[in-house]
Amino acid sequence: QVPLVESGGGLVQAGGSLRLSCAASGRTSRLYARGWFRQALGKEREFVAAVSWSGGVTYYADSVKGRFVIDRDNAKNTVYLQMNSLKPEDTAVYYCAAGPQPVQTMDVYSYWGQGTQVTVSS
Repeated sequence: QVPLVESGGGLVQAGGSLRLSCAASGRTSRLYARGWFRQALGKEREFVAAVSWSGGVTYYADSVKGRFVIDRDNAKNTVYLQMNSLKPEDTAVYYCAAGPQPVQTMDVYSYWGQGTQVTVSS
């Protein structure tokens, strides 16, 4: 088991920034790749970003490339999602996930957090 807890969500104006955190527990948690996904009201959950267990490989959805940065601190068992230049269309519940590979496919991820709400006002 890899319990995941997200934090850092909130309300921000368009153009602003937020930093999400995803804390994990367990001795092996740092060995997992991590992904961030989001789900807007009435829409399907979609991939946002992923990072390998070492932090050396990252992937981003086209919609956030150049605005969001994913990184991790394995000493703290925590993954971060720095979100800049936020847009109203970024409004969603953001979920952290852990799995064997940093990919866009949700099914690959075995563990999920409860999510944190991000709301971007125009």
